[in-house]
Order: sequence, then structure tokens, then C-alpha cells
Amino acid sequence: MATYVTLLNWTDQGVRNYKDTAERAEAFAAAAQKLGAKLLSIYWTVGPYDLVAVVEAPDDETATATLLQLGGVGNVRTTTLRAFDQEEMDRIIAKAG
Repeated sequence: MATYVTLLNWTDQGVRNYKDTAERAEAFAAAAQKLGAKLLSIYWTVGPYDLVAVVEAPDDETATATLLQLGGVGNVRTTTLRAFDQEEMDRIIAKAG
């Protein structure tokens, strides 16, 4: 499974409904699972991003569908980064020569 680090910012709607944020995170985890992805962790942060999520998905298409569905609810906007663990990076380096 591929790993994705997602940086999230609340929209105006999302911040107005901040009291529901923990429940929304649980709903996102359930929705991700139905699409074949998995929410590994989520953190509420201080700084330029309001939340950081780590998601696993079998492919880019599944990750994109999962995050589009999340964004479509209207509470957050996302910036997503494909992340590589050490084993994956070792394979990438081996291919590069």
C-alpha cells in the first residue's frame, strides 16, 4: 500500500463546525475504508495547517477518490504528498543506479 501525507485546512464551514471535528475524522476513516484506503493517523496542528492525516491506499486513484470525497463534504481543503518509506526509497535508489 502506498502512503500519503495530507495537509488539511478548514474551510469557513469547517471552522464554524469545529466542535464536530473528531466525529468528522471518524466519518472520514469509515469512508476511506469503504473505498479501499485506510486512515492511519490524524493530528490537529498549530501553524499553517489545521490538520495532518496519514493515509494508506493501494494506488493513486484510490487515494485521490478518497480525498476528493473528503473535500466534497466542504469542511476542508487538502494538499497531498506521496510519501515513501525507507524500503521504498531503497528500491528507488537501486533503480536510479
